[in-house]
Order: sequence, then structure tokens, then C-alpha cells
Amino acid sequence: MKWLATFLIFFSLNAFAGLDEDVRALQNQWAEIKYQRPAAEQEKAFAELARSADAVRAKHPGRAEPQIWYGIIVASHAGARGGLGALSLVKEARKALELALEIDARALDGSAYTSLGSLYYQVPGWPLGFGSDEKARELLQQALALNPDGIDPNYFLGDFLYRKGDYAGAREALQKALKAPPRPQRALADQGRRREIESLLAAMR
Repeated sequence: MKWLATFLIFFSLNAFAGLDEDVRALQNQWAEIKYQRPAAEQEKAFAELARSADAVRAKHPGRAEPQIWYGIIVASHAGARGGLGALSLVKEARKALELALEIDARALDGSAYTSLGSLYYQVPGWPLGFGSDEKARELLQQALALNPDGIDPNYFLGDFLYRKGDYAGAREALQKALKAPPRPQRALADQGRRREIESLLAAMR
């Protein structure tokens, strides 16, 4: 039965390769829309990308990574849309990110915690939405426990603390985010995030 074992290993490796390629395509398209498209074009572009992300997660059932990126893209679509019309989108994003945590909380260095935490402090609280500063802080701390030097968890913690008026804590987190090591094949996302960090630091000067 050596041939069967060899086949299964080959199939598994190809499945992982396909997953990595699909997720990388979503990452790159998200960064291009967020950091290079005019704001007026982003809502439509994120809506189209969300459909692609939905197809990717259907293609890779039981994997957390496509769920995470579906959640991130739908949340970005909500941000581009704005207003009360975005609430159904953020709820859909939350659902995908919570599912990702159930599947594998450590996937993509705990990115589900980071993205979910960012939703909880940006979404209105009851009765309009599910926003909660306490829950946001808890999720962001869980993200940092898994990825203490990452650019995204430190950025979102800094943004959260800035909104809460903790400028010293925000500055510390944002400066740490700037020192984050570059992410493989995420140059555009890193460049865009660093611009956001610099802008936030400038606002506190």
C-alpha cells in the first residue's frame, strides 16, 4: 500500500499549495484595493472580492485561513460602505471570524483575534450593533499573545488605545508596530499599514 500513502501525501501537499495560493491572491487583491484604489471605487471592489473569498472558503472547507480572509474582506466592504447599511456586513464578518477561531485560533498568527478585536471597537454597541470595548481589548490581547511583534495586532491595539484617549499606550503600541519584521509577499500591505501608523502617530504629536 506504499503507492496509496505516497498518493495521499502528494494530494495533501497539493491541497496545501492550492490553499496558500488562493489565500495569497486574496491578500494581494485586498491590499491593492485598500491602499491603491480611490475611495469611491472601494465599495464595489470589496464586494466583488468578497464573492471570490466566499468561493475560496467553499473550496477549502474546514480551513481557518479562507474564513479569516473572507471576514477581513467583508469587514473592509462594510468600512467602505459605511452607515447603517454596513451593519449586516460586519455581522457576517464576525460570523466568519468566529468560525475561524473555532477551526484554528492560531491560523495566520492569530489574525482572527486581531480582525475580530478591531470589529468590536469600531462597531456601535447595543442596540445598533455588537460593539464592546471590553471584548475588543480582550481579543487584541489574545492576538498579541500569539503574535507579539506583528504589525497588525500592535497597530490595532494602538488605534484602539488612541480612540480611548490612552495616548501613551497608543504611542508605545504603534512604535512597536513600526518595528515589526516585513511579512513575506505582503510588501504592499506592510507599506500601507506603515502609512496608517505614521498618520496616527502624527495626530498625537
